[in-house]
Amino acid sequence: MDNCLFCRIMKGEIPSAKVYENDYVYAFRDINPQAPVHVLVIPKKHFSSLNDTAAADDRDLAECLRAIPVIAAQEKLETGYRVVSNCGPDACQSVQHLHFHILGGAQMSEKMS
Repeated sequence: MDNCLFCRIMKGEIPSAKVYENDYVYAFRDINPQAPVHVLVIPKKHFSSLNDTAAADDRDLAECLRAIPVIAAQEKLETGYRVVSNCGPDACQSVQHLHFHILGGAQMSEKMS
């Protein structure tokens, strides 16, 4: 999508701190980190959210999930990390492009809210 923030980041139209890329996935550091390590993982094909993936090629989704442990290892998150995907306004999804947050680098709270 031409006006999607994450699509524009992936295309290089908006600068980002890239940490990982392959044919299906682009990952970069969040500009408003919620943990010492906060990386966003996005599919290169545009999907608005998990709710928009029924017609997606399984490879696009699988590659996002396969990239997460690779990125976590690269970021030295040996003792653990959290993966979150916000879906819709009640979950505070701020960018309408499917993305996964990798959060780590510190002890997480057991509380998710």
